[in-house]
Amino acid sequence: MLNTLLNALLGCSHRRTTFPITPGRRSGLRHGTYVVCLDCGKEFGYNWNEMRIGEPVTASVTTETAEAAFSAANR
Repeated sequence: MLNTLLNALLGCSHRRTTFPITPGRRSGLRHGTYVVCLDCGKEFGYNWNEMRIGEPVTASVTTETAEAAFSAANR
């Protein structure tokens, strides 16, 4: 609760992120490695060479797109 209030007032610092995720070749939904902020859920590109978080990912995968890809993969 307090964390949400501080994020609303000051913005998220994105200090707690997932381990870099690289999608499989067959996923087709994403290109490149990315990390996700554990506090606000925002996605950022990740540069393995520099080991740094990059710019925010502009288009996130919607639930409908993910469900369609999941159901197509399980046919």
